[in-house]
Amino acid sequence: MDYDTDKVDEMTLALLYLSSSTDRHGTRAWKGLDRQTLDRLHVKGYISDLQSDSPTVTLSEEGARYSKELFSRYFGRLGRGAGS
Repeated sequence: MDYDTDKVDEMTLALLYLSSSTDRHGTRAWKGLDRQTLDRLHVKGYISDLQSDSPTVTLSEEGARYSKELFSRYFGRLGRGAGS
């Protein structure tokens, strides 16, 4: 099937926000998503190289910011406060 890889990349980056956590080492997320998509996100500078044995990837500062923005855009509820 032919599909828009940029849209898939955006959705994947948004979903990385769902499984991410931030600590003194940066923002990390589980890398259990499509490998080709994650490779494209790495090339775009949003996530670290996938070669490590770690089950997570590190999001760049820009990747973490954009991930949160995309998650809010695609999955947020307008007019509802946190925890609603």
